Amino acid sequence: MKTLKDFDFEGKRVLVRCDFNVSIDKNGKISEKYRIKNTIPTIKYLMRQGAKIILMSHLSEGDKKTDSLRPVAQELEKILKKKIMFLPDCLGPEAKKASQGLHESQIMLVENVRFYPEEKANDEAFARELSQLGDIFVNEAFSVCHRKHASVMGINRFLPSCAGLLLEKEINTLNKILNDFERPLIVIIGGVKLESKIKTMLNFLKIADHLLLGSKIGEAILIHKGLLLGREPMEKKFVSQIDLTSPKIHLPIDGHMALKDPKESYSRKGAIGTLKREEEIFDIGPETIKVFKEIIKEGRTIFWSGPVGLFEDKRFASGTKETGEAVVRNFRAFKVAGGGDTISALAKFHLQDKFDFVSTGGGAMLEFLGGGELPGIKALD
Repeated sequence: MKTLKDFDFEGKRVLVRCDFNVSIDKNGKISEKYRIKNTIPTIKYLMRQGAKIILMSHLSEGDKKTDSLRPVAQELEKILKKKIMFLPDCLGPEAKKASQGLHESQIMLVENVRFYPEEKANDEAFARELSQLGDIFVNEAFSVCHRKHASVMGINRFLPSCAGLLLEKEINTLNKILNDFERPLIVIIGGVKLESKIKTMLNFLKIADHLLLGSKIGEAILIHKGLLLGREPMEKKFVSQIDLTSPKIHLPIDGHMALKDPKESYSRKGAIGTLKREEEIFDIGPETIKVFKEIIKEGRTIFWSGPVGLFEDKRFASGTKETGEAVVRNFRAFKVAGGGDTISALAKFHLQDKFDFVSTGGGAMLEFLGGGELPGIKALD
């Protein structure tokens, strides 16, 4: 796979597929800028090389009324302290003319590629037309590399291509977690959907020393093992693939419970076996936190994906907060985290900068760590 160092960008139009899929409120305010900031090193590298830079991205599902990238252009101007040309389309003669008129080190951001259904369809004609905006293609959007979309794996057919600095770092770091880690390897997995993480869990069950499971994923396994009585089994198809007798698996032994509508004021902490029919578990409990901390402090490589409780509610934030703090206090360990909710949790508790690496990928990261082949990366090969 080629990287930025393999090209001379001076005077060339460089089409960069970024991931600017950020949350924007109705006033145009961006709440989480992590993905934007992580693209800046590649943009600055291309500016120093004298490239003419065309940035493209998707935003949400491409609702033309609400999903414009214009606020991202304004944010980039603040970060780079440089005027960003914004094009209200990503196709057509105006976009092509604008790209051809760029000066060296000038930057243009085109509108949301998902405004066109041809993007998700990986339409060849659409990819060809996008490619006419540039002379070289740079993929800097690891988080969508598991998608068979035109701007991710179609443009490569028409332009010489390479990985950006962030994409290169994502691949190298995740490869280290899989193939070049120091033991003990501790893996923390939370979140809601077991289906999205089953491949990753099965892969780590082969190589990791400990798997700490929380949130709904841990709950699904507790139900399957008969430790939560009176509950309907969740995601049986996926739980049945896991060796539940493995000593590597560590499940919650207590929890912070509340009524099924957590807006009610009632809540309590107790052993898992005391869960009442009208209650739900919204966080791991203090005894589980102690156990997790003891395991975490022995780790030399730690990977974390998914909060272990409903951290957005301060009543149920302790598990995720204290787990994160235990990880960052292990100064000997190589620490990696990833996934949208995990990034939000790290930002809320001011832990982001204390990890060695935080992946911008969610589904792409899990697919990579589960041993899957990512179309966007394969296309660069």
